[in-house]
Amino acid sequence: MKFEITRRNKDIGSEMDVFRKNISNFFDDFFSLETTGFNDWNWAPAIDVVENKKEIHVKAELPGLEEKDINVQLEGDVLTISGEKKEERKEESKEKNYLFCERTFGSFSRSIRLPDGVKTDEINARFKNGVLEIDIPREKIEETKKIKIELKN
Repeated sequence: MKFEITRRNKDIGSEMDVFRKNISNFFDDFFSLETTGFNDWNWAPAIDVVENKKEIHVKAELPGLEEKDINVQLEGDVLTISGEKKEERKEESKEKNYLFCERTFGSFSRSIRLPDGVKTDEINARFKNGVLEIDIPREKIEETKKIKIELKN
């Protein structure tokens, strides 16, 4: 069974335009004297999708988020996990300057196209210790029956 997982990308244009932009940014960053962190990139949580005969299980790592920052939606056959990780900086003192910051912040969206035969009204989601788990029950799948073909004379 093939699942489709998408990642929202701010880059619009042909694949060649995106490639050229990424190469250009790479060389600009390489020859720049400024330090850059991962916050320049689109942030998207790592997810696992596992299936068996009874259910599909989705697990997403969302460190630093709280339940109120996460949104799980089902539209048609597409399950979408979205949210926002907010920056935690506090300006306590004028003497404190960040030299660089490698933690990622910003909004994200991950979508998974679900196969036919899932019980959408029985989806269960849990969030604990920065890990979101979603169980999607499957309808009972009938086993394939062999039909005997009779020869007519």
